[in-house]
Amino acid sequence: MGRRSIKESRQKEIIEAFYTIAKKEGLENASIAKTAALININPSLVIHYFKTREYLVYGLIEYILDQYLLIYKTPAAYKDDPGKKLLKVIDNIFSHKWNLLFDDSVSYSCYSLVFRDQKVKESYKVLLDTLRGNLRDLIEECNEQGVLKVKDPAGVADTIFVMVDGAYYYLSLVSNKKEYKQKLAQYKGLALQQLNLISVSFSGK
Repeated sequence: MGRRSIKESRQKEIIEAFYTIAKKEGLENASIAKTAALININPSLVIHYFKTREYLVYGLIEYILDQYLLIYKTPAAYKDDPGKKLLKVIDNIFSHKWNLLFDDSVSYSCYSLVFRDQKVKESYKVLLDTLRGNLRDLIEECNEQGVLKVKDPAGVADTIFVMVDGAYYYLSLVSNKKEYKQKLAQYKGLALQQLNLISVSFSGK
């Protein structure tokens, strides 16, 4: 167990270093040599864990998923209140917090590889399906507790994330902070409409 733990810790350190280089210089310029230099290890050690740069990219996509799943992290006090958990998650999704979880330029660079690499395509499908599945489960929990009456939790979860994907793609072009904030609030309101929570506001406190 100890050896496995050390391996996973080292792999994560390497992936985070690779991400740092990709964020600073672009994914196309991130290399095994630069990654190794950043954390002061021999490039052969990176190759030992990831074999090739291609496998580093696969690891980076898994790291993206881990980061994005943090939107489902809610206060312990909400454990027995699915309604509050759901509202907090929606608040997390349609806030600047979502953008801070992972650099857009790196994420979109990775995503562009789905058109050329079948494994990357499959990994992104798993990533996006996981995000949708978690939201579906939360909506179903709210239904069971009588908080919501959503007939198609999976369909609503999918619709909300279709909105999310389009929203952040468009917002990456918006430089005006006021406009960005207004658009984000607008998209959040549309998501709440999907849940029949049009008049609900939530501070996240």
